[in-house]
Amino acid sequence: MDRPRVFIVGGGFAGVRCALGLERELDDSEAEISLVTPDDYQLYLPLLPQVASGVLTPEAVAPALRRVLRRTRIVPGTAIGVDTDAKVCVVRMITGELVNQRYDCLVLTPGSVTRTFDIPGLDRRARGMKTLAEAAYIRDHVIAQLDLAAVTHDEAERAARLRFVVVGGGYAGTESVACLQRLTAAAASRYRRIDPRWIKWHLVDHSPKLMPELGDRLGRKALAIIEARGTQVSLGVSVSDVSERTVGLTDGRSLATHTLIWTAGVAASPLIATLGAETVKGRLAVGADLRVPGRDGVFALGDAAAVPDLAAGGARHHGRACDEGVPLCPPTAQHAMRQGRRAASNVAAVLRGRPTRPYEHKNLGLVVDLGGLDALARPLGVELSGLPAQLVTRGYHLAALRTGNARMRTAASWLLDATTGNDFFRTGYLSGRHATLAGFEHTGDYPTPERVRQLAADSSVPGEC
Repeated sequence: MDRPRVFIVGGGFAGVRCALGLERELDDSEAEISLVTPDDYQLYLPLLPQVASGVLTPEAVAPALRRVLRRTRIVPGTAIGVDTDAKVCVVRMITGELVNQRYDCLVLTPGSVTRTFDIPGLDRRARGMKTLAEAAYIRDHVIAQLDLAAVTHDEAERAARLRFVVVGGGYAGTESVACLQRLTAAAASRYRRIDPRWIKWHLVDHSPKLMPELGDRLGRKALAIIEARGTQVSLGVSVSDVSERTVGLTDGRSLATHTLIWTAGVAASPLIATLGAETVKGRLAVGADLRVPGRDGVFALGDAAAVPDLAAGGARHHGRACDEGVPLCPPTAQHAMRQGRRAASNVAAVLRGRPTRPYEHKNLGLVVDLGGLDALARPLGVELSGLPAQLVTRGYHLAALRTGNARMRTAASWLLDATTGNDFFRTGYLSGRHATLAGFEHTGDYPTPERVRQLAADSSVPGEC
């Protein structure tokens, strides 16, 4: 008798944690576990700004999946559609070949993409902070702007090269501007033809407050720290248009720049739309046990799922994400990892004919690393700043990294940065390709639900990855 097939989509926090849980919950004879992902590593997103600033190496934040998962089959490709009636997931392999992968249980953890708006020029000119390639490219790009500014005799061109704009006042944007500003401030001292005062960093966000999730006091503290470093913060303002050399703001200003880093939120993976299932704010509606209602054997979790937050009052709505007013779990690494653990136990329960259990997790707190000794943290509601917050923040990140190898690399990099400083040079990474949102987010690669059903029924498409 063939083993039941458990197919996991996505190699992020939720997907990897689910695969690990299934390896522990199920014997090899009970299920065949597969995980499809375009990358063969698990990316630790919270530390990407430190990769962009050169504090950490890419290897430190991206442990190899084959080091982490021992029994799970890694499928190198991207899930581009799901026909839940036929129980088929359409996969585009890294070779470009399409494959119809059949499943008995499907765990959807495709994550999110950078949220963009209908802003002219944004997808072609902006750079994101969602992938390892983007972070590595941004480091090269920022240092290249210093090199170009140092050799030009045109004052206007030099000013544009030395102006950097970051959009998004959440964790990614605030940490990115904090880390990258430290990079340029330190690097400028090694350029004889650049006055550090010429370097201008701008942080723009439509919200009236910086990182409102931190609370008023810590939010004001974060604002004071980055403004003290010379960053100009514009709140209640957004981007109106983007051209090759300027960024227009909704308050009428036009900033001459060659650098726009866009971190203004995330949206669920376009894969979710191919199911034709009910969504909440673009995220797939699920029950408290992480199952998709009316879709046999389908679970969804992480950034792409609207998971009822039972700890925040979702239990009053009987765990139905589609009910109006039900609180949802925020799309954070903390929730994704714990949802992965619950999904693993519930998949095992379904395969064994046992009842599933609801997901419930109380938020343990928030951490923000602003570089150096500057950090903010709120573990279990206790507000911290400075060195105590930095110790909590880095301790949390080390604990969350999946392997001992990654922890050692990260700790060693932090020690080296604190004692010997950083080197500032271009690696030539992706020198022939612009790492813009249009180039890396691949949001146009997903077929319609009707096309997915056609592909799932196409006998000429191979049936196994």
